Amino acid sequence: MLPEEFPWSKRSLGHCAVVGSGGILKNSSCGREIDSADYVIRFNMPPVNDSDVGLKTDLLTVNPSQLKRFGNMKVNPDPLVQRVSLYGNSSIIVPAFAFSAYTQVAINTLKVLRPIRPHQRVVFFSPSYLKKLAGLWKGRGLKVFRLSTGFMLINVALELCDHVHVYGFWPFGINLQQQEVPHHYFDNVGPKRGFHSMPKEFLNLLQFHSQGALTLHLQPCS
Repeated sequence: MLPEEFPWSKRSLGHCAVVGSGGILKNSSCGREIDSADYVIRFNMPPVNDSDVGLKTDLLTVNPSQLKRFGNMKVNPDPLVQRVSLYGNSSIIVPAFAFSAYTQVAINTLKVLRPIRPHQRVVFFSPSYLKKLAGLWKGRGLKVFRLSTGFMLINVALELCDHVHVYGFWPFGINLQQQEVPHHYFDNVGPKRGFHSMPKEFLNLLQFHSQGALTLHLQPCS
């Protein structure tokens, strides 16, 4: 059921766009620029559009808590199938083993989608990789309850891509033009308290940007 080797071990992913859900993307006109990337990573089944965030998706993360909302997908897989089909042939990555309470729903997702959408493969995060990544950042002084999925995937992109461009990562309510921005580009529901520390993560991304390791896009696209 699980792959015997890492799915992306034999090639570089080239120019990658990692697209967060930050409200800074609203009215950004970044869609065309994002879609021009060789590989596009998105998070938690967000709405897509051609104007601000683009339509292309190559890797989609899905939180197991989201999967639970689809109910008994073995009996009625249609809602899940319709939702993931919005993202074309993208691979779907799930942290199946991060918490035991979510393992079964992740495995059910794999079993349901494999025969119906074989071109849209479901893959699982290695728990040992996530543990080592958390330990690495703890050692670098990033003391958080849990790394955000976005921050984890940016780290993955830095390992797999030649160039990493990051969009929609902005943990503040005011943009660089001193204008208010919603928390997400598609709603203004705030983050859950106590789970992640987005400003601390952002400071590390800003340091990577200043060192040339990645490019943070914080302004509207031309």
